[in-house]
Amino acid sequence: MSATRKFSHHRRGTPALPIDGLAFAISRAAELVAAVRSGTTLTEAWEQQQRTARDWPDSTRGAVRDLAWGTLRDYGRGDAILSGLLRKPLPDLLHAQLLVALHRLEARPAQAHTIVDQAVEAAARAAPGLRGVVNGVLRNALREADVFARRLDADETTRYRHPPWWIARVRETCPEAWQAALEAGNTHPPMALRVNARRASVAEVAAALSAAGHANRRLANDALLLEKPVPVGQLPGFAEGCVSVQDAGAQWAARWLDLAPGQRVLDACAAPGGKSAHILETAAVQLLSLELDAQRATRITDNFARLGLTGELRVADCRAVDTWWDGRPFDRILADVPCSASGVARRHPDIKWLRRAADIARFATQQCEILEALWPLLAPGGKLLYVTCSVFREENSAQVVRFCDRHPDAERLPLDGRREQQLLPDAEHDGFYYALLGKRA
Repeated sequence: MSATRKFSHHRRGTPALPIDGLAFAISRAAELVAAVRSGTTLTEAWEQQQRTARDWPDSTRGAVRDLAWGTLRDYGRGDAILSGLLRKPLPDLLHAQLLVALHRLEARPAQAHTIVDQAVEAAARAAPGLRGVVNGVLRNALREADVFARRLDADETTRYRHPPWWIARVRETCPEAWQAALEAGNTHPPMALRVNARRASVAEVAAALSAAGHANRRLANDALLLEKPVPVGQLPGFAEGCVSVQDAGAQWAARWLDLAPGQRVLDACAAPGGKSAHILETAAVQLLSLELDAQRATRITDNFARLGLTGELRVADCRAVDTWWDGRPFDRILADVPCSASGVARRHPDIKWLRRAADIARFATQQCEILEALWPLLAPGGKLLYVTCSVFREENSAQVVRFCDRHPDAERLPLDGRREQQLLPDAEHDGFYYALLGKRA
């Protein structure tokens, strides 16, 4: 940190917090956690916070993100501890600060004294009269740590850090690997890179990364997995459009579409544009990318510009075919449909707080509508790749089975020798589902 210490804005009569200190990071992370607990998405809360955080050093920004995301990955554990220590409810922000502090204590027990001290300092800013409560709660949590640990591990919700309905669905989808899938969903996500084949080779990018001190390894689909995440500004070739950040699991889409030059290809739900870009990097096709949200569509344009790619982009609802389709069939369709995002919850841990079991049926209905709208647009002999970032059967295999039952002209095509590909989150990639449907001529 810089020797010059900046201080946060603060209310009159409350102590200022050094912007490069842990108390500041706890305080600001708690703001994000409190926002999520009130129903705001973590992405929205983060973007709102960052509009007034331009003076933060990168180290502070990273610390706040790490604390907030980590606390939300620890779904339910902090609340379970607080329920045994608090005699009456605390203000929302103070409750959130305690959740952040408890997460930090579990992650770094050797720093317990510093964490408690800094959490009390953060409390002095939020509620000066309750700093003693915060001190007492955290010290009691430390004294009873072994008792709480046994209690938390005995309950599935707090052990696996997911809601009960979520655990049940994952167990149903992958009965032999459900524990590993849930545990992976609580870890820091890996960072993988996609090489732009039009500007560099995988070997060239891998060598440049290694030379810059970024250890990496090549996966089966040519994704480059970094040993440690790094800011994109440190990636050699990023500004020049040679490489992009994209989860390794998502990089199967372009390969499994079975692309060839000259094909007409539709990416029906394209934002933020990673799969569209990969399609254009893979083959000289005629690509149309659709995105319902105009603001998200701008990210596709930005990505294309950095990568030196050209494709047609339209802001439209793929289900409202009459508003955008010119009547010419497509040879390939990528249907990367909206879903629960249960396979990427470690990147968006607020999902575990905000999603409800009833939401899954709503997503399944939307997915069905998209498939029904897109199928007539596929040329005979063409292929549609159905993709979700979900690990729930209702959105994945059950959806595809129902579709094929309704459409005798649809046939399941193998993906690397398998009827479908259900990728579960692990150390290499997030959770995705893939199914390839061919239209009989």
